[in-house]
Amino acid sequence: MANTGTRKGKPKRNRKRGGVQARLRREERALRKRQTRRERQAPPERPLPEFVGLFNRERDTGPGSVTPYDRGAPREIRIAQSDFGGASPGDKVLVRLTKRRDAAESAEGRVIEIIAAADAPGGDILAAVKRFGLSKDFPQKVEAEAGRVGQSVSESECAGRRDLRGERIFTIDGADAKDFDDAVSVRERAGGGWVLGVHIADVSHYVKDGSRLDKEALQRGTSIYLLDQVVPMLPVSLSNGICSLNEGLDRLTLSVDISIDADGEVLGHTIYESVIRSKARLVYTDISDLLETDNPALKERYAEIHDDLLRMAALARQLQKRREARGSIDFDLDEAKISLDESGIPVLVSVAERRTANRMIEEFMLLANECVAEEYCRGEFPFVYRVHERPDAERMTEFKTFIGGFGLTLKGDPANVRPAALNELLSAIKDKPYENVVNTVTLRSMQKASYSAECRGHFGLALRYYCHFTSPIRRYPDLFVHRIIKENLRGGVAAERRGALREKAETAALRSSETERRAIELERDVEKRKKAEYMSYRIGECHDAVISGVSSFGFFAGLANTVEGLVHMNTLTDDYYIYDPAHYRLVGERRGRVFALGDTVRIRVEKVDIGRREIDFVLEP
Repeated sequence: MANTGTRKGKPKRNRKRGGVQARLRREERALRKRQTRRERQAPPERPLPEFVGLFNRERDTGPGSVTPYDRGAPREIRIAQSDFGGASPGDKVLVRLTKRRDAAESAEGRVIEIIAAADAPGGDILAAVKRFGLSKDFPQKVEAEAGRVGQSVSESECAGRRDLRGERIFTIDGADAKDFDDAVSVRERAGGGWVLGVHIADVSHYVKDGSRLDKEALQRGTSIYLLDQVVPMLPVSLSNGICSLNEGLDRLTLSVDISIDADGEVLGHTIYESVIRSKARLVYTDISDLLETDNPALKERYAEIHDDLLRMAALARQLQKRREARGSIDFDLDEAKISLDESGIPVLVSVAERRTANRMIEEFMLLANECVAEEYCRGEFPFVYRVHERPDAERMTEFKTFIGGFGLTLKGDPANVRPAALNELLSAIKDKPYENVVNTVTLRSMQKASYSAECRGHFGLALRYYCHFTSPIRRYPDLFVHRIIKENLRGGVAAERRGALREKAETAALRSSETERRAIELERDVEKRKKAEYMSYRIGECHDAVISGVSSFGFFAGLANTVEGLVHMNTLTDDYYIYDPAHYRLVGERRGRVFALGDTVRIRVEKVDIGRREIDFVLEP
């Protein structure tokens, strides 16, 4: 007899009760479906949006308006007198909509915060910070927690650490830097070569896992540097105070000693907790001048550490050769340096220097990050790695076509391109007029670097192991890996802890990747705005420029100072131009004139829209 799934001899009343229950369940499901349909027809009220913008008022009496900075916002938000919130014309404000309109052109709202007064220096940067949902200020409870941290290192805190306070250790940073999280030292190694010391601020000693400071740091993810302003990851009392490796003060650190032979090959490394006292706060420009020109005055000023600096320069050259030999890609992109006056007005846009001292410290930090990542990946510890995936085959195929327009080739299969092949290409275009264009397109053709709890290698650096360890004051991943390292140094990471720490690592990696992208967008937004403002004072000026982008509506041209502007198609009146996307160029239909990537043109600054960050050029005859 087939098994029907019912028990033999079950009373009929129980089956009947089961039928009633089934009917009730069917009715319940039907009710829920009807409720779901009603919810879809009448969605719950969402909070009305908020926008950052410029407050305007045409007359002394009557309503005002706000012109939002966001392109997705209404073109104008009307503000009744009762909703000014104390705002005056020219103020940067935060406005909340009170009434939506069908048309996207206008709406009604009220001012809920004055971000900066009309004449306040840096008000436009503060407005940009607010637009991105960020703040330079910290919650009161976070500041209070930071305030309870002492500003000096006690002898009891030094117990169990290697005492390096008598060693020649110093920092090298930009002239305007205020937070110093890395210091370096070097000594000759018996048998030849060097022992490089990289000493990083032990921020994790002060920012405890799960504390308010830690949770706020995770939310921020990174410090954001906006010309003369900073949105810090940690309160200033920590970032510029007890955590910063300030000259002449005792500071707690995590150190990596790396033994390197005369050819730049790493022989081994040791990671340990330490306490240092920086002997000097050095500046990139001074040390570059000393190393590049052997300046007598600088030699005298830095006599005590001059030999160390020469050793470091020699070591850095060997490390660079080692990196180039393995195929590491060195993008030498021009970066803008924007100088502001006391009123926040841009007075100079130039190319940022990347000189001998800058490159030297870069090499040391890269090596320290590699050594730390290798040790903790091999040990299978929960960790956060800096990863850079292999480029997408389709994008590499497109890139190969692109460089073909310059008579260039990319060796190998685009589906399995090697870093060395890309580096060889970039070396071949050194000092060519189109160097910056090809560099930029190369970078855009590659994957974006990110953070991961998996050690998947770094394509651009041609490394199997890589992490961020050297900047815990301004990057959360570095702070996280410091905690893992210290736990391991102090007795190991217990097996039962690894699962929980892996979850934390995954959370930290995901959040850090998100906040890094936000920081990059904000930095670009501020840079574009200040470049537009700078060019607004230079309407009518003529410059040589290199075509940096071509589209169906015109072409972009870059000046030597990194400023880019658009030459609109409708200003090219000498011919009818056809867009040739396969060769990244515009071609004149009748005369055959060509505007292609990398071509040099003479332009005149025609128009600037600071709010939209747009700069328009026209060709000079």
